[in-house]
Amino acid sequence: MHRIDVHNHIFPTQYLATAKAKGKIGEVLSSRPDMIDWTPATSLEAMDRNEVQKAITSVSTPGVWWGDIAVARTLARQCNEFSAEMARNHPGRFGFFASLPLPDVEASLAEIAYALDELGATGILLMTSYGDRWPGDAAFEPVFRELNRRKATVFFHPTVADCCRGLIPDVGPSMIEYPIDSTRAIVSLLSSGTFSACPDVTCIFSHGGGVLPMLAARIARIADRSPVSGPRLPHGAMHELQRLRFDVASATSPPALDALLRFAPIENILFGSDFPYQDFETAIDGLRDGGLTGARLAAIESGNAQSVLTRPAASR
Repeated sequence: MHRIDVHNHIFPTQYLATAKAKGKIGEVLSSRPDMIDWTPATSLEAMDRNEVQKAITSVSTPGVWWGDIAVARTLARQCNEFSAEMARNHPGRFGFFASLPLPDVEASLAEIAYALDELGATGILLMTSYGDRWPGDAAFEPVFRELNRRKATVFFHPTVADCCRGLIPDVGPSMIEYPIDSTRAIVSLLSSGTFSACPDVTCIFSHGGGVLPMLAARIARIADRSPVSGPRLPHGAMHELQRLRFDVASATSPPALDALLRFAPIENILFGSDFPYQDFETAIDGLRDGGLTGARLAAIESGNAQSVLTRPAASR
């Protein structure tokens, strides 16, 4: 029992009930309608079978922002309290990334304080976009300033921006838009200067950072030359990009894993499964089939997560 999974999803009862009432249940369950029957025991059984000691849970796409501020505030609080209770009921087995009701900045600041100070959240969950705004949007600056003050860990989960829904007939967003939106979020945070202004935020991007490993050199070259973004990057764009962390969920096929390993320092790569949308074996077997053994494999499966997630508690 040694693996630490930083990309593990839950389906709180109240979240599912609200999704049903609001007509969002199909989007919440995506291609896995059987997840309506998920319980914490479902996760524990799969974790035990695959030698996963601890899972850091989060709510998956579409998160808690469905275009209604009141609903987002309520869902964020309900999901975070459910997650905290799950962690209390199973000591040492679960941590959680707390949901925020963004784009409601005021309520998000309050939820950061409650989740980190009262519930003991491992870190904060952000989606890669909110409507047609990405995390580097100036409106979200107070949230990142507070996360930086707290030296918080932030896990970014992909979604699809309003502008990019239904672009290709019969193609769902998970095929193309999710990895691309992850990359858009990274570029947004880079070009806005958020990464350089908030160096104490530890950012984890899921699915190997989307298509970033293949585009990083191009992105960095253009960003550095830009008269707008260049001055916001005093250490250079590539410096900021290579400080980011990435999980390997859905990124362990040979081409994807090779690109990630060539781009990111080994200490910045974390184990992630995307359970229960994906099984643990996909990530476990993919890492081993990719030739990772010994210290490098151990670092990805547990050591790197321990160094990130066991830092001193965030200050009030």
